Amino acid sequence: MKIIAVVQARMESTRLPGKVLMDIEGKTMLSRVIERVRQAKKVDDVVVATTDRSADTVVVEACHQLGVVVFRGDMEDVLDRYYRAVKQHQAQVVVRITADCPLIDPDIIDQLITVFLENKVDYASNTMTRSYPRGLDVEVFSTAALERAWREADQQHQREHVTPYFYQNPKQFKLKAVTYADDFSHFRWTVDTEEDLALIQAIYRRLPAAHLATWQEIVAFIYRESDLLTINNHIQQKSLPQVNG
Repeated sequence: MKIIAVVQARMESTRLPGKVLMDIEGKTMLSRVIERVRQAKKVDDVVVATTDRSADTVVVEACHQLGVVVFRGDMEDVLDRYYRAVKQHQAQVVVRITADCPLIDPDIIDQLITVFLENKVDYASNTMTRSYPRGLDVEVFSTAALERAWREADQQHQREHVTPYFYQNPKQFKLKAVTYADDFSHFRWTVDTEEDLALIQAIYRRLPAAHLATWQEIVAFIYRESDLLTINNHIQQKSLPQVNG
């Protein structure tokens, strides 16, 4: 069984254009995401899914420099982009990651894959019921479920955001929500704004070996460095129809 992580990345962003290639302590945000995803033991390969727009040629070039396979597809229909990327690589299980999560945790990725396989579900995620910091979002689903969504999803937000068709149709798919014992969902580690980026840059600058740190170690570090708590705590997450992925 082949398991691939598909990282969606593009240069256009309504709040912070070009964020995926912005610098985080000497490496791009995309590079930081990929280096952490590659630490997941249960992922066989990593694929970056970007668009066929000329503006994203720089993303393709960055992927080549990182030695990462890249697939180009439709900008608006990200579901189609995912489906075609997965079919090209003949994977049976897909892990969805977005390129604005440079603290993504490989242990959470492995945990979600394990839950997905052991429970024999169509879709497992830690986003249906939030308890992890935002920016540690992991979704795992079968290629068969992806293909069904690709065929049947007919609403714009379902095409743009890849997975809503699963959890909006719970009678058609077997779903599994993964939660943590305590609620850390008030932490915001995704990058949509300058303030978000400033927080991530500060963590990578001030926390030794941040690229290897677990999410629990990062939480403990932020509590020790309490000034970090207020850098982006006023930022509001966009609602689903507005998200720009």
